[in-house]
Amino acid sequence: MGDPRKLRRKWSGPGHPWDKVRLEEEIRIMGKYGLRNKREIWVAQTMARKIRHRARQLQALPEALRKAEEESLLRRLVSLGIVGEKSTLDDLLSISAEQILNRRLQTIVYQKGLAKTPYQARQLIVHGHIGIAGRRVTSPGYLVSREEEDLIDLLPNSPFKKILEEAR
Repeated sequence: MGDPRKLRRKWSGPGHPWDKVRLEEEIRIMGKYGLRNKREIWVAQTMARKIRHRARQLQALPEALRKAEEESLLRRLVSLGIVGEKSTLDDLLSISAEQILNRRLQTIVYQKGLAKTPYQARQLIVHGHIGIAGRRVTSPGYLVSREEEDLIDLLPNSPFKKILEEAR
């Protein structure tokens, strides 16, 4: 079982460290999503890779066994907002890391207009100004479900709440 304080690695890095095309793409993604380091990209890529791997495994199963597990996987990804309501198992094979990065709290705070830049969104979250349904969340990498998306707002005691209300 292991000690709960000894966390496992959630990512696997690139196979070759100096691939120019990959490095340029990573820099573009870091700027677009306001990420702190490339490890955050690799976490999203690993999650997407595991989802695609699970979809391939399910396609190999007989129809009787596949149905229940396929519905479970699709339901989980739909509730996270990674895929749409009408998605099929074939759609899971084309999931990218950017679809997962779009569901991060940092990205959604920026898209909702609570911050001017993705970097400011990260700072607001880390400094404890953002909450989901009134509950403070300080992790910019938190994956927001569809249910929680409308509940994201500045906390009532945040000084930024007054500034944002005056700007509106």
